[in-house]
Amino acid sequence: MPTIEIENVGQPGKTYRVDGIKFAEMKRAVLTTLPDCAPGMTPAELIEAVKPKLDQTLFPGGDTAGWWVKAVQLDLEAKEIITRAPKSPVRLWRL
Repeated sequence: MPTIEIENVGQPGKTYRVDGIKFAEMKRAVLTTLPDCAPGMTPAELIEAVKPKLDQTLFPGGDTAGWWVKAVQLDLEAKEIITRAPKSPVRLWRL
């Protein structure tokens, strides 16, 4: 499986290597699910909303979806493709 490097908004300059196919599938699902304006969605809402959109051969039953949503979230925040609300609770939307 090909790996790619992703970023973490909380750790500028540091990258992590992850499965590129799973990341691309989750990124597609996240970007087609998140609204493009506030108030956005909570991470828990996002996880539940993407599960039915995922390739079941990569994410059978939505297994590990939470981890992959978080990985995509942090990478897309670092790349300024999505953002979060300035105050709690965390709510996300596309820029």
